[in-house]
Amino acid sequence: MKTLTEFKESLNLEQPISGLSAQLKSLWYDGKGDWHQAHAQVDHLTDKESAWVHAYLHRKEGDIWNADYWYKKAQQVRPNLSLEEEWKQLVLQLL
Repeated sequence: MKTLTEFKESLNLEQPISGLSAQLKSLWYDGKGDWHQAHAQVDHLTDKESAWVHAYLHRKEGDIWNADYWYKKAQQVRPNLSLEEEWKQLVLQLL
């Protein structure tokens, strides 16, 4: 999988395709509307990419304090753009 379009099309499947990173699996589950499964993919990880996805998920949840904690861990600043745009940005970064 190499493009955002291909990633979005995979959301029509029942399961994520094999070989996706934990971070992309998280965004896949989020794209399917399963926040809890998305969170479970990155909750235990400590790398910067996982922290960024984790931050996005808490921002989506509305837990801004927790989101800001994870943005800091990811060495990112909470973006001033829609959640949809941040999701796309993350997918493109991680593909």
